Amino acid sequence: MTSKNNSNKVVDVVLIGAGIMSATLGVLLKELAPELSIEIFERLDVAAAESSDAWNNAGTGHSAFCELNYTPQLPDGSVETHKAVAIAESFEVSKQFWSFLVAQNIVGSPETFIKSIPHMSFVWGDDNVAFLKERYTKLQQCELFKEMTYSEDPKQLEEWMPLVMADRDPAAKVAATRMLLGTDVNFGALTREMLNTLQTKPDVSMEFNQEVRKLKQKDGIWEVKVRNQDTGDKRTVKAKFVFIGAGGGSLPLLEKSDIPEGKGFGGFPVSGQWLKCVNPEVIEKHNAKVYGKAAVGSPPMSVPHLDTRMIDGKKALLFGPYAGFSTRFLKNGSLLDLPLSIKVNNIRPMIAAGLDNIPLTKYLIDQVRQSPEDRMTALREYLPAAEMKDWELETAGQRVQVIKKDEKLGGVLEFGTEVVAAADGSIAALLGASPGASTAVSIMVTLMERCFPEQMKSAEWTNKLKLMIPSYGQQLNNNPTLAQQIRNETTKALHLQVTELV
Repeated sequence: MTSKNNSNKVVDVVLIGAGIMSATLGVLLKELAPELSIEIFERLDVAAAESSDAWNNAGTGHSAFCELNYTPQLPDGSVETHKAVAIAESFEVSKQFWSFLVAQNIVGSPETFIKSIPHMSFVWGDDNVAFLKERYTKLQQCELFKEMTYSEDPKQLEEWMPLVMADRDPAAKVAATRMLLGTDVNFGALTREMLNTLQTKPDVSMEFNQEVRKLKQKDGIWEVKVRNQDTGDKRTVKAKFVFIGAGGGSLPLLEKSDIPEGKGFGGFPVSGQWLKCVNPEVIEKHNAKVYGKAAVGSPPMSVPHLDTRMIDGKKALLFGPYAGFSTRFLKNGSLLDLPLSIKVNNIRPMIAAGLDNIPLTKYLIDQVRQSPEDRMTALREYLPAAEMKDWELETAGQRVQVIKKDEKLGGVLEFGTEVVAAADGSIAALLGASPGASTAVSIMVTLMERCFPEQMKSAEWTNKLKLMIPSYGQQLNNNPTLAQQIRNETTKALHLQVTELV
């Protein structure tokens, strides 16, 4: 559908970026208020081609089952689990919403975007094994992690992940945890299905090759200046509410909005690459997502993992990601993205964060300088029998980590997602990266609570949300009966093949 240029027309909602965040928010709002008019603008020629694309994100279905950076070890040796529990809760919310989408035929067969795949954490060495055992012990106290199993037995680990254990030193101290409830999610496929259905709804349009150039609020209405990248034509779209869900491109647009809440934010871009297996025999021998520990000073997105993926119906095996640095904020962005994002209001936080993260800078420089042999050495820590002929380098997506002002430190580098909203709730932007897509539903619900507070408190919206997310308003980790009920229901609805559910 293509919207007509009517200078007097005011649409209810403009979504900038056709990724998982805009798709999720668009579907939620249209289900809650079918009368809303929505326009979606995407600068590329297809949906979900940046951070939401299957090759450009981890696709783990981030549930904190295997990502060790979500359970940091404290100075006293104990393990912090709060973030892991929060992420696991959020992923359960996502699964409930996706189950609703399937039931309502908003998306087709769940097999097109989600599959069961065990999530595993794997470590070696006395200190790391002690950490993993402590992590397992702490997580066993959390309802959402009760199904996790732990082993230091090499024979058991060989059954779980034969490729990882093949040719490994039998005397090495190793340990792993496993969650059969893990999933692999193709967020690109999910996003495109959601948007395809959303476009069929009344008063919804989505246009490609449209770049948003300026944002200005006038008399409570946002004027969104859009340029057609094919023809060069420019026009202004008026909107009551604007969501900036443009991945790495969100920061420059937030700056252009000139809202006070957006002052002081900066961005630190981190690029990535995968080693992709090209040998079908090797691919078939591995069936898990195996995560290890990140190197000291490395960003969380660089946690090494040997990852079974289902991409467009075909099984794939990736290792990485290998981090790098580019001044682009998007994979298809400009080399000027970073320098142009530096403003008077954020230069101090960015300098302070840079000085505070010199080990990260050194890590990224070392990563950029890696040779093919260096990358194979890293792979062989997880796959001792790996041969170079079986792997090729694949460019991954671009992430922009959030830099925010801090009264004491001047500026801090945040690894996560940040919702920035105007005081009047008329505009909001999503900054940051992991766990991102996996927790999109919770993030967008939180955004709506900030931007549509009265509607979210109404009985009409609350009741509709409970149809989409049955656990809405409740904590699963503190409610074993509800948690098991929800997991059983979503497992069935999403056609997941988990054999050890109660």
